[in-house]
Amino acid sequence: MEPQDSQQLPLIHQSLDSRYSVFARNALDELPDNFTITDPCISGHPIVFASRGFLKQCGYSHDEVIGRNGRIFQGPETNRTSVMEIREAVREERAVQVSLLNYRKDGTPFWMLFHMNPVYSTEDGRVIHFVAVQVPLARRSNKNRLSYGCGGSCRREVCSDSTMELDRYSPPDLGKCCSEERCEASDFERRKAVTAIDNILSLLICYSESMGRLVCGRRCRSLTSTSTVFSSALNISLGRIKQSFVLTDPYLPDMPIVYASDAFLRLTGYAKHEVLGRNCRFLSGVDTDSSVLQQIKDSIQGEQACTVRILNYRKDMSSFWNLLHTSPVRNATGKIAYFVGVQMEEGCKSTEDRNGLSPAMRQLGAVGAVKVAVRSLSMAAACSSQS
Repeated sequence: MEPQDSQQLPLIHQSLDSRYSVFARNALDELPDNFTITDPCISGHPIVFASRGFLKQCGYSHDEVIGRNGRIFQGPETNRTSVMEIREAVREERAVQVSLLNYRKDGTPFWMLFHMNPVYSTEDGRVIHFVAVQVPLARRSNKNRLSYGCGGSCRREVCSDSTMELDRYSPPDLGKCCSEERCEASDFERRKAVTAIDNILSLLICYSESMGRLVCGRRCRSLTSTSTVFSSALNISLGRIKQSFVLTDPYLPDMPIVYASDAFLRLTGYAKHEVLGRNCRFLSGVDTDSSVLQQIKDSIQGEQACTVRILNYRKDMSSFWNLLHTSPVRNATGKIAYFVGVQMEEGCKSTEDRNGLSPAMRQLGAVGAVKVAVRSLSMAAACSSQS
């Protein structure tokens, strides 16, 4: 199991609490369904909530699951095509329902119906979470024989109705029988998954309304043609870039931040929801040089890159010298999609690179990685629309 990033834990806790309130967790825990909630805006697209039923089903503890990607439940017999179907649904920000072979902590495989649905912000139409329900496929028939969570070719004793009897057998035996025949969900199991999704979404909508940050299960707002949809796939790609940076949308009023990296949040002390939708000027303070701000503004208007040294302020009002590099980011058609700002704190140990690269070279590397991510996804979107 991959190690958990302790620096992400505050972001993971804020993911639900800032949108639905701290009381939503208790309400979610009362639901009987097996499900997880993931956040595509956090690096690695981690699980931020796992229901009691899900933890019991897979045999993991809460701390072993939260903060990790759902791939930890996959194994050698997990169908790669099904996994790619889920990934494509994440990229396209749509619902998906597939049968999937997953693995418990003790290594035993089990078939389930995986039903995932995006959760959208009504404010800007962006995906903020994915809800994934897992319905165990516990009843299958083949030649009038019952099986538990696997194809009908299982041995008679493994196909017992008792889960405890099932758990006696070793993972290799069970894995072999499960991989011989793909399990498909019945209409009843499919309806059960849809009902569970509806119940979870209803609860999230109710608690988001109490926070004044309403969500919905369908994209509720049509975005303007001049502003590209900031997709979950782009969030995930950008999350792999470990430096401090933000993206701003030049087509929205006041050019707000639409993406902020985890490193930026650590540098400034702000939470993600306190940053998104705001102009970068909130980092300025009483001693910030207005001529430097004008230099940045002029470079943006001229669609040019710019490097400055500017005094900025954290949330706690402590100041730091920011080595800031801004640059336009163009999509596959050559049109400016965003502006990126890469920050480095002058004199901080984190600005020292183990490979001997200067701060300027590391900033250019981050800008290059952002440009590759934006262009690649805009090319993929263009190809999808033509097919």
